[in-house]
Order: sequence, then structure tokens, then C-alpha cells
Amino acid sequence: MSRIAHWTIATTTALSIIVIGGCAQRTTPAPVIELYQGKDYRDFEADSWTQKTYQVKKGDTLFAIAWQTGNDYRDLARWNNIPKPYHIYPGQQLTVRKNANAAPSATAKNTGQTSKINANQAVDRPQKQAYGDEKSSTKTTADSNAASDFPSRVSRWQWPANGALLNRFSLQEQGNKGIDISGKSGDPIVAAADGKVVYTGNALRGYGNLVIIKHSETFLSAYAHNKDIKVSEQQWVKAGQVIASMGRSGTESVKLHFEVRYKGKSVDPLRYLPRQ
Repeated sequence: MSRIAHWTIATTTALSIIVIGGCAQRTTPAPVIELYQGKDYRDFEADSWTQKTYQVKKGDTLFAIAWQTGNDYRDLARWNNIPKPYHIYPGQQLTVRKNANAAPSATAKNTGQTSKINANQAVDRPQKQAYGDEKSSTKTTADSNAASDFPSRVSRWQWPANGALLNRFSLQEQGNKGIDISGKSGDPIVAAADGKVVYTGNALRGYGNLVIIKHSETFLSAYAHNKDIKVSEQQWVKAGQVIASMGRSGTESVKLHFEVRYKGKSVDPLRYLPRQ
């Protein structure tokens, strides 16, 4: 056997011993990457909204808090016994995570009134359209009560509009919290995944005419600056179903601003959307 062959065998054997020895000395399990539709989301899962309560600050609205914490504003109103027109006040402590073991509140069932709260102490006077029309708002709360309504995971995502990508997601504090897609006025905007429409309106500053869809107990998506909205609150929609038309409400140019939230935290939509 040649000297080169002897050297090759010896080197291979030494490397094998090093690798095996390294594995034998490991005291923790080998790292496993948890994938969601083929994408690693552990980096933002740890930073998602986990608090059970939220203290209302000046300028807050119930809807804005719901969007920030990944909830349907109707659920927040019900959990905190806040009647229409959903007045809240600075310093008020709100429950923002459902307690599955908690018994239904008698107050919420009978009157829905909060205790000794002056309605004139509202932080922001809500716009009527911010909470949908009376017909959609009074639809059974049983729909939002049943956890089985939503899947544990989103089966698939798709692009909400056809157009060029104008702006990407940014992790900067004042950066873009979603992506912007170009288009012409009136172009169709579709649901990016199956879900229930939990908000339609223009009460959130900077978003114009807005649609928010809840896809699971942890995922929401938002479609901003619409010209027209084609769906109503509490309506179930399918991925690819037209929900609005592209416009420029709340912005200077025609575009779709699209956001995805995981447990209330803004995440990069491109992690989920198929590559174009």
C-alpha cells in the first residue's frame, strides 16, 4: 500500500474519532429547526406578545390594542366587559389573553357595563365605521368564542395582489411593518389565506381603508389603503377570494400595504409568501 493511501486512511480515521467524540460529549439535544411552511420563525416567536394584560395609554383605541396584541376587538370588549361604543381610558388595565378556565362573566352576559367608568373619559372617540355596522357587530359572539373555528396552523399563504414589490419589511422601530405592493387603482386584492374578517374600516391612523383577517389563534393579516372593501366583518373567506380593490386611502400613491402578525408581533410577510 502506498504512503499516500496510508495517510488517507489515517486521516479519515482520525476525523471520524473526532466527530464521534464530539457527539458523545454533547450534553444537550442536537439543534432542531422548527419550520413553519419551510421557514424558521423561532427568532421572532420569543419576542411575540405574551403579556396577559395591557395598560391603556393616552391615544389608544380598543381596535389599536386588539391589532397590537393579535386579537379581535370584540373579544377584548367581551373579556373586559366594555360595552359599545367601546370607550377606554388611560391607566385602564385590560385583559388581552383569554383565560380558558375562566367562567363567563355574569356582568358581560347581563349588562356588559363596566363599573364606575365615565364614558366621557374615552381616549379616542371611535368612528362608527371602526367597528362595522350594527348588523355585523351583533353577529353571535359564539363564533369568536369557539377555538375550534380556527386551525392550529395556516394551511397555505398566497400573494394578496399582483404587482411589483415596492418596499420590504424592516426590523427598525420606525421601519415598515409589512410590505408594499404596487398596482393600479381598482386592482383586486385577495385574502392571503383562509380566515375570518375581524375588522373593516378606517380607524387606524395611516392605514386608510383597512381589512384585517384572522387565520388562526396566532396569525392575523392586514390589507391597507384600499379603494373599496368587498367583505364584511365576521365573514369567512378563502385564500384567493377578492376582499378589496387597490387604492390610495391614507397614503400618497396607489399601493397595497400588507402585514402579517404572529401573536401580535409584526413579522416579515415574505417568510410565508411563495417566491415569485
